[in-house]
Amino acid sequence: MRILLIIAWLFSFSLNSYAQKTSVMKTDQTQESEIRNVIENYYFKGIFEGNTELLKKAFYKDALLFGDIKGVPYFKTATQYIEGVGSRVSPEKSGKDFKATIISIDVINSIATAKLNVKMYDFNYYNFITFNKINGEWLIVNKTLTDVQP
Repeated sequence: MRILLIIAWLFSFSLNSYAQKTSVMKTDQTQESEIRNVIENYYFKGIFEGNTELLKKAFYKDALLFGDIKGVPYFKTATQYIEGVGSRVSPEKSGKDFKATIISIDVINSIATAKLNVKMYDFNYYNFITFNKINGEWLIVNKTLTDVQP
């Protein structure tokens, strides 16, 4: 009889755990889709078009960017980065290839990370973007990047 009670208890425990994981996963999918929207419609599109207004919608005003390009250390504030994008010839106007891909997105509560690959001009960038949900909006609060030779 004890064995039956233990088995019944263990069985009910597994069902409760599964139900909790499913509801968390559904929430994360909604959040992930909101983040995907920011990446595709503000970040990628802003870079491609050189559209600083779109980029301003994607970045938290005090976000920081770190990394290296061709082995040279890179550091900018979001403002410096956005101004730089606005002052260069955009990939759209240059006629050069532009391919931007979301590799992965991970969400936990109000924070998230995205791993991206952006091929433009003669660069093959890998970006790790950190998001925070601030006042109901997912914003980029940090970006790290590196250029990888093909």
